[in-house]
Amino acid sequence: MQIAKTSTFKSPNQDHQWLLDWTEKLSRLNQTIYQKIELNTELVKTVVWGINTDQTNLEPLVIFPGFRTTVLFWDLDNALGDLKKKYRIFMVETNGQPNLSDGNTPDIKSEGYGVWAAEVMTKLGLEKAFIAGASFGGLVCMKLCMVAPEKVKAAFLLNPGCLQMFSLSPKNLYYNLLPIFSPSEKNVRLFMDNAVFCKPNHQLSPEAEQLLIDYALFALTRYDDKTQKPYPMGKKELGQVNTPVYLIVGDKDPLFPFQKSIAAAQKNLPDLAGLMVLPDVGHGIEAYGTALDIVRGWMEMK
Repeated sequence: MQIAKTSTFKSPNQDHQWLLDWTEKLSRLNQTIYQKIELNTELVKTVVWGINTDQTNLEPLVIFPGFRTTVLFWDLDNALGDLKKKYRIFMVETNGQPNLSDGNTPDIKSEGYGVWAAEVMTKLGLEKAFIAGASFGGLVCMKLCMVAPEKVKAAFLLNPGCLQMFSLSPKNLYYNLLPIFSPSEKNVRLFMDNAVFCKPNHQLSPEAEQLLIDYALFALTRYDDKTQKPYPMGKKELGQVNTPVYLIVGDKDPLFPFQKSIAAAQKNLPDLAGLMVLPDVGHGIEAYGTALDIVRGWMEMK
């Protein structure tokens, strides 16, 4: 696979230790052990966090994170809930994001992320699994479905970044660009309050929110991000996805307004098997327990 871009931490050893310390804080807060799995892939090192990995009687779920996040955001405030009791969970730290995986990435418009994701599943010993992705992770899920549909039982997309263009509304651009150009806890909180969450319905506990703020500020200040941004895949690509796809969107997501995502999914996906619009939910839908309960319900029907 050809590497298109490489992102790096400013001080790799020091910054990787910060990430490990952060993960330990989340582990203690959730009283959950995350098994660290290191794989040698075409993008060099890929890290996966596992739960129940030795319980081979349980069906597997593979999760891919959003842009500039860690996949562990999916379990803030124990949002994975009953999923952790009933499934083998593999949370993949997508290469090119500010996490413990290497910063190498394929060209975003190639099939590279799908080839890599299929390789990850193979090296995890997974013949077939449920997959889920939030925002950028939705694009990775669709690439995987295109490249290796035989590996996917069903795909769950949460506020995906692959169905439409990122919103260029002045308000959305302001809150997204503010912490990038002026990274501070205050500006990160403004972004979270106006784009990621929709308080009081969609919010975290104070402890989990502080972990999220800390991580976001760390990623903005310690990571030299070269990763290409998601793009609307369109009918030419999404029309190849013949696996069942389930879509969950928040009606207060300013990054990818839900109406356009629904219209694109209905137009371009051959098997849109389920659709749910959650009221008063922002872009950070993966950190919303209700959304993951819906995913669990759909999985149990398969």
